[in-house]
Amino acid sequence: MEANNFDTIEYLQHGNTKQKEVYGVLVKSGIMEALHQYDPLLVGTIPINIDIEDSDIDIICYYDDSSEFSGNLIIMFQDLDDFEITESEDNDAIIAHFTIDNFKFEIFAQDIPTRQQSAYRHMMIEHAILSKHGEAFRQEIINLKNQGMETEPAFGVLLGLENDPYEELLNYVI
Repeated sequence: MEANNFDTIEYLQHGNTKQKEVYGVLVKSGIMEALHQYDPLLVGTIPINIDIEDSDIDIICYYDDSSEFSGNLIIMFQDLDDFEITESEDNDAIIAHFTIDNFKFEIFAQDIPTRQQSAYRHMMIEHAILSKHGEAFRQEIINLKNQGMETEPAFGVLLGLENDPYEELLNYVI
């Protein structure tokens, strides 16, 4: 697995079929440009090629003002299919869901710079682990996900992590 520059979505053009489709919908919809002021990053399973059929497109953002951000999301995306926006109390986040061209989107935003958010950090660590352990390991992650397991717990099982895989992965030494 070659190293990608996850700061842009350009690498998706050269990826697998789904990555190319995601690139197309991101470009056509203009979402990344619309969110530009919030330092959007595509994260999750699609960038690192461990997505399954019902995986959504995960975009994280950084805001200074949650009310302004929520208001802008409503203005930008309220007319899209399945639009909903919530505020998470436990991690002070704004979360929006909607659908474009049969792709489900989740925008997750916090007042934490995007490259410091757990979703980005998990993806970068998982990418490094996948690069180290190879294709058979990647397929095992996908198999566990297809059985209903979330991504971080799947890594936890295969890596033998004993405690909370969400926390342990953030400190995992590759």
